[in-house]
Amino acid sequence: MNIFISAIGTDSGKSVVSAIFTEALNADYWKPIQAGFPTDTETVHQLLPTPKEKLKEAYLLKYPMSPHASARKEGIHVKLDAIQLPQHTKENLVIEGAGGLMVPLNDEDCVIDIAEKLDLPLVLVSNTYLGSINHSLLSIREIKRRGLNLLGIVFNGERNEDTERIILKHAQVPCLFKVPQLEEVSPAVITNLANQLNQTLSQHLNVSIHE
Repeated sequence: MNIFISAIGTDSGKSVVSAIFTEALNADYWKPIQAGFPTDTETVHQLLPTPKEKLKEAYLLKYPMSPHASARKEGIHVKLDAIQLPQHTKENLVIEGAGGLMVPLNDEDCVIDIAEKLDLPLVLVSNTYLGSINHSLLSIREIKRRGLNLLGIVFNGERNEDTERIILKHAQVPCLFKVPQLEEVSPAVITNLANQLNQTLSQHLNVSIHE
């Protein structure tokens, strides 16, 4: 299966979560649009315990800015139609978005449009900070407004049970995984977390690393 990993904002830990899902599903990893260096593709592959083929980005932009701004600075126009799923991948593919769902790709399209165009089910990464409930519920509402398939929520970082409860109540989807506050991230840590996640995925999504 293909899964689109997005988040309620920037610096949410999408790359770490993507690495965990990639390992748990024995999947390939793909970042459709990258702005700035080092790339998330490089970061994820450094974290993966199991070597994977590096899939080329549809757009690789120089500046660590919103994709629309970075592209404009380079004289590039990001075209949604140019973003197509890579060929010759494994059965499972983890696709990581850029920033939050409503980060603009150009003057018309946003990151969520990639998931909608490619008909990808989503996993939303949420964090605990002042304002995170608002950001989470707005993201969930937009996903539902578009009729997209939200598979579940991943909570990343410091725990807040009441915040998590109210987000899940409105989302009406399961919490797929809780990534603890990590002081260090390494392939060994990814392996451990992937093993934990795989049990949850088997329960909620009926998929397994052994498929």
